[in-house]
Amino acid sequence: MKENRLLKNKLYLYMTEFFAGVSVMAVELGASRLLAPYFSSSQIVWTIIIGTIMIAMALGNIWGGRTADRNPDPGKLYARLIIAAVWIGCIPLVGKYVIIGISGLLVLAVNTNYLIAAAFASCMVIFVFPLFLLGTVTPSLVKYTMGSMEDSGRTVGRLEAFNTVGSIIGTFLPTFVTIPTVGTSVTFLIFSGVLLILGIVYFIAEGTRMWLCAGSAAALIVCSVLGHSDSFAFWETNLLYEGESIYNYLQVGENERSVYLSTNVLFGVQSVAMKDGGLTGMYYDTALAAPLMCADPEEPDILVLGMGSGTFSTLCGKYYPGSDVSGVEIDEDITRLAHEYFGLPDTVRVTTYDGRAYLAADKGKYDVIMVDAYQDITIPFQMSSVEFFTLVRDHLEPGGVMVVNLNMANGGDGSINAYLCDTISSVFRNVMTSDVRGTTNRVLFASEEPIGFTVPTETGDFAYEERMMSVMSSLEPHYDGGLRFTDDRAPVELLGIRMIDSLISDELAYYKNIFAEKGLGGLIGEITG
Repeated sequence: MKENRLLKNKLYLYMTEFFAGVSVMAVELGASRLLAPYFSSSQIVWTIIIGTIMIAMALGNIWGGRTADRNPDPGKLYARLIIAAVWIGCIPLVGKYVIIGISGLLVLAVNTNYLIAAAFASCMVIFVFPLFLLGTVTPSLVKYTMGSMEDSGRTVGRLEAFNTVGSIIGTFLPTFVTIPTVGTSVTFLIFSGVLLILGIVYFIAEGTRMWLCAGSAAALIVCSVLGHSDSFAFWETNLLYEGESIYNYLQVGENERSVYLSTNVLFGVQSVAMKDGGLTGMYYDTALAAPLMCADPEEPDILVLGMGSGTFSTLCGKYYPGSDVSGVEIDEDITRLAHEYFGLPDTVRVTTYDGRAYLAADKGKYDVIMVDAYQDITIPFQMSSVEFFTLVRDHLEPGGVMVVNLNMANGGDGSINAYLCDTISSVFRNVMTSDVRGTTNRVLFASEEPIGFTVPTETGDFAYEERMMSVMSSLEPHYDGGLRFTDDRAPVELLGIRMIDSLISDELAYYKNIFAEKGLGGLIGEITG
């Protein structure tokens, strides 16, 4: 076999290993951002992604080594790189439709663990094949670069070094540069292009398979033109904004009465603000009772951990005009959207930081601390432990109140809510809860002092007064059941996904009944109509 002049000094083979390492990690991180809007960014989803990709890579390693031994032709490897590149380039164009299609099919087939099954199936269909092909790179290059057994250690070590350095760059580059700058879709296209160039340059130097080069380049161009959009909720028509930050997929929509923020596709609304500036009908209204429970309801100092769109802060400013409100939000893009679309006042000070880390460094004390960092099943474990709530308690003024939005339905003993309530009860002497009407949310109030209530009167806002009286009448004391989250052990993802799965199962039962009664046509009509 005539040797390709590009490979005479083996540098191109080492560069192939380097860029393969870059691309594998970039695709893995891109996978997390592609799946997160539909299935959350929890540790469970990450586990599915990593496990699936490692299985694909391992199988690719085995097959790649065998094929290289049977036919040590570098052209075979570079053809696989081109195929992998085109496949990855197609992900922005068809990936979201594949996820929705798989999720729809599983509605009829899965009774439990729906999210896990849908995430796993989506990952298998979309990512296994190209990562399998990329898994063939290292064993193939070992075969092509090794001159003799005398230099085998040095050769393999050099290849692994190039792969490792590439993987490091492939970890940082998408996270800090491409995804926040140009989005997930373009990130896939960029690294697809890198792999494609590797293959095309090889075949141009060899002077063969020009048809493969031309066809693959044309396919990537088509994918780039048609698939560069970062829209995940492609069926939505009333969006004011859709984009990505370092931490989240972000979606701002509106209807006749409100503006809302969502950080995912499948789990609905995370934040809402009414266009008339009034009460929302959500947990914010219940949480507004917290200043009435503290020692200084007229001029409370309020800290919000998990500022989000600033709805709670804005309402505090309206109903407690003497209040001093500040907040902590880890995602500065959400803060930007809060000012742009949700009317967050400039008087509200927002620090871009992790909530717990902020408390650890903060020397201030507050009358009210609102903990609103819990989102679908992605509850940060470090903000659910005994140690965290102890830190919150230490930052409260005498008679101060912590208010927590528990955004999961009460699942009884052993549920995530039971764990959170018991954990808080181990730190605070007095804990009371109130269910939010018409939602799965529960709001918890905790204080070292007995929780009193200053009844609002003559505010001029009957809806607010009525809501506060309703909260007062619905408060229930919580009695510690002995369950604990600690920094060492806080299985919040497992408990959260169990609760979400229960909620989804209840919802899916409705559609399964329609399918059983009216067939597929009736089901489609129900969903689309």
